[in-house]
Amino acid sequence: MKRYLILDDGSVFEGEGFGAKRTSFGEVVFTTGMTGYQEAVTDQSYANQILVFTNPLIGNYGVNLDDFESLEPNCQGVVCREVARVSTNWRKQESFPEFLEEMNIPGISGVDTRALTKLLRSHGTMKGMLVDAGVDIEEAKQRLHNTEITSQMVAEVSTSKAYPNPGNKRNIVLVDYGVKHSILRELAARDCNTIVLPYTATAKDILRLKPDGVLLSNGPGDPIMMENAVEMVKEIEQKLPVFGICLGHQILSLANGAKTFKMKFGHRGFNHPVKEIATGKIMFTSQNHGYAVDPDSIEGTDLIVTHTEINDGTVEGVKHKYYPAFSVQFHPDAAPGPLDAIDIFDDFMQIIDQRKEERNNA
Repeated sequence: MKRYLILDDGSVFEGEGFGAKRTSFGEVVFTTGMTGYQEAVTDQSYANQILVFTNPLIGNYGVNLDDFESLEPNCQGVVCREVARVSTNWRKQESFPEFLEEMNIPGISGVDTRALTKLLRSHGTMKGMLVDAGVDIEEAKQRLHNTEITSQMVAEVSTSKAYPNPGNKRNIVLVDYGVKHSILRELAARDCNTIVLPYTATAKDILRLKPDGVLLSNGPGDPIMMENAVEMVKEIEQKLPVFGICLGHQILSLANGAKTFKMKFGHRGFNHPVKEIATGKIMFTSQNHGYAVDPDSIEGTDLIVTHTEINDGTVEGVKHKYYPAFSVQFHPDAAPGPLDAIDIFDDFMQIIDQRKEERNNA
């Protein structure tokens, strides 16, 4: 079955269709990860995006229930050079094409992903659509041009009701902007008693639960649209330890007077080198974001830059000068990715324990 990827600049890439049979629209982005295709597709930070895999082959180890990052992904399509005809792994429960069909996500293989990635790097991310053979390409181009791709999907991917992720030690409130399950797994590994709240959570909602700390999750879209979350953080950081990841990092930065901007083609993959300024330590990190904190906007705020990206110098972490609040742009949960930054969860636990001890001794 022939399928076409059409870009808003008029480019057309022909390939073979797999997965769901439907027309889809999205922002076309690429990821440089060599594995982790299941985690990527189910990461809600890819909501309303068509995901290009730069690795030549995907699908070779299938899909399993353990590696979902969400149960109802909102990724709008998959583009690859080759999808494995046979997948083998002792954890495999179904093939990648079968999984995409179940999730109603269309895929296209046989695409020159090297040429496509070069185009996205030079032009920047752009709108795209996946259509099957038989459509009028010129009409499809016009339809794409007239279609608005929203970047604000948090309301679609956040939980609508609070729910627990039980544990016996520290009480954590996690505000869900599109949380990856791997973040919950890391909190569970530290025996945290976590309550997950919707993205609409106010400072009052959080304080009522009397948590030891608050985690702001990852999620899709433009952080400047998260005005209510920014106002919540302004109040909550004065009273509780706060840890932000990805979109949560951007929200915390905005709450303290910094600004954000849309990147040309973003950071997506898990080979991004990040430097911790205080120690000089270099970590390879998992990342998925199209917006970043403006480094020039940090000056004059109460924030200190703690981490930077080696390749382009973008801000990868900040902490507050006076409050127990900090955040990172990358994913310390590393699913998929290296575990270089996993200890940042322990840093959050240490801040919470230290604050509790200070209160007990007061």
